[in-house]
Amino acid sequence: MKRYLTTQAACPIWQERPDKYSSTSHLYGTPHITPLHPQIDMTASYDVIFAGGGASACVTAGRLAEADPSLKILVLEAGSHSKDLYYHVQPGRYFSNFITGKPVLSFHVGQGGKGTGERMHVVPSGRAVGGGSSINFAMYMRPAASDFDDWETIHGNKGWSSKELIPLLKKAETYQPNPSHPSHGSSGPIKISFASAGNEIGAELISVGRALEKERGATNDINNFSPESLNAWGPIQRYIDVNTGRRSDTAHGYIYRKEHPNLTVLTGSKVCRVIFEGTRAVGVEYVDDKIGRAKGAAKPIAVEAARLVVLSSGAFGSPAILERSGIGASEILRKNGIEQLVDLPGVGENYMDHNIIFTPYLASEDAITMDLAFRGREEEVQAYTDQWNKEGKGPFANNGIDGGIKLRPNEAELKTIPSGFEARWKSYYADKPDKPILLMASMAAYVGLNPEVPRGKYFSVAYFSMHPLATGHVHITSGTDVYAPLDFLPGFLNEPADLSVLAWGYKRAREVARRMKYFRGEVAVGHPQFPEGSGAAAGKDINPVSLDAPPIVYTAEDDLAIDEYHKQSVETCWHSIGTCAMKPREKNGVVDSRLNVYGTQSLKIADCSITPGNVAANTYSTAIAIGEKAAIIIAEELGIKGVTVRP
Repeated sequence: MKRYLTTQAACPIWQERPDKYSSTSHLYGTPHITPLHPQIDMTASYDVIFAGGGASACVTAGRLAEADPSLKILVLEAGSHSKDLYYHVQPGRYFSNFITGKPVLSFHVGQGGKGTGERMHVVPSGRAVGGGSSINFAMYMRPAASDFDDWETIHGNKGWSSKELIPLLKKAETYQPNPSHPSHGSSGPIKISFASAGNEIGAELISVGRALEKERGATNDINNFSPESLNAWGPIQRYIDVNTGRRSDTAHGYIYRKEHPNLTVLTGSKVCRVIFEGTRAVGVEYVDDKIGRAKGAAKPIAVEAARLVVLSSGAFGSPAILERSGIGASEILRKNGIEQLVDLPGVGENYMDHNIIFTPYLASEDAITMDLAFRGREEEVQAYTDQWNKEGKGPFANNGIDGGIKLRPNEAELKTIPSGFEARWKSYYADKPDKPILLMASMAAYVGLNPEVPRGKYFSVAYFSMHPLATGHVHITSGTDVYAPLDFLPGFLNEPADLSVLAWGYKRAREVARRMKYFRGEVAVGHPQFPEGSGAAAGKDINPVSLDAPPIVYTAEDDLAIDEYHKQSVETCWHSIGTCAMKPREKNGVVDSRLNVYGTQSLKIADCSITPGNVAANTYSTAIAIGEKAAIIIAEELGIKGVTVRP
């Protein structure tokens, strides 16, 4: 059936752009607009179209397709399929994907800010079916229950508290260590496990941490939502099937695991904008990504959504699609020559991430590390490949992140955190005892990119702040070029409280690391550059110190060096969220608690861009919760039976 519609907003057709932009024309110059065709020929029709095939989209689309075989669903993904590809399904390949240039990531260059000395930041996002779940570190981490409760009590989203969302996390998973555990699931498509071998670095971190901090306990599950999971050292679970050694992502768990004749996944298809009749979404336009990325004249293709359009392109893609569709702040749309359809100033605002540091240390020769798996040439890692293919075991069945702790300071420790954090503590943490301020974890490798560090055996102690106060923004810079770089400001460390948390984390991580039996010295280029003659200088010790050795004493000048180190070193934690926040419209919200985009009909968003506040966890679990919740909401509204809270 052919359908013709009059367009309402500028059509983002690919155009050749200059190789270089001036400092102002790139971000604010008014682009040349290709004249609109008065009508769009939509020759294909679906009931529901997902604009993006990331982690949440696979969950929602898979649930709906299975519940109603008559529902015709289209998923448009700019990247490629991930089905059974070794560099997706072998978990230990994740780091080499970054350094070998596998086409599974999009890279977004962020403007420097005052918090990080005006240096630029490169933030990757997933570019394949399954999104981040298909390429991430496979680290299993759930938020504090109060993080979800905040979504309801602070941000006004009824039905999004921990009471509603925790059952959805349980529904999604099969917890292989103990399927009958009351806080975990037993029959979901996502498999959760502990490392079965090669986890000595993590075990040593746990052992030393417990001995060094006797007031903190131990746990075999730091992710069970109970008080014992906070301030307790324990092993960290992975999104890896212990029986097969395969990554457990939403693409394989919800889309590829069974045939869905009513579900079409079209890869290499970058969504440009939503098509409207008035303010009702009736379809989308997309371009052939291969042609577009090659700067070819990619002709937009229009497809009809008879019942619903769901944006699911993540914290970068979803706000960009809205703005190109005429939905956003007046100033942003005007600068890009786009006619406004809905005035929604919150689009692209509220960008959030976590701030991470991997402090590196030389490891002893007997340490089992992931360094060769991460950096080795294919001929060097052939034995790992053979072992994984034969047994589902070995380094490629691991992720190297095996032990850690969710830290919350006691009263005495609060006094040791640098000034700037006290107000944040009182306003945000003090009355919510389940919220940690920092995650500390082992990494059985060097994961920096400094060319001065030779190949060898290393381990790192990572730490990241759980709820950074600083936020940023993501906006388009062209109304006609879907490949124009985004106006992206991460905002890292723009708030002093965030810097204070990291300073506390560095000192704690270093005290644990220097007591680990595998320690053979700090990798000095990965540590603060302390003043000459400082007693805190890195690289002095080449063997572990005793458990009862006095802690390093830092002077005021040393503390300044630590702050400067974080400003020069902190980067993304690959946890981009929040840019289409689920908040009241008057508070810069973009979607309501039913995921409807304000001012429109038949248009929803279901991905981590809707997150109204940050979460004390890697964001894959939150993406799953959003996907499962979206499936229930959409099924209710479309009259589909069988999509429930429990399996």
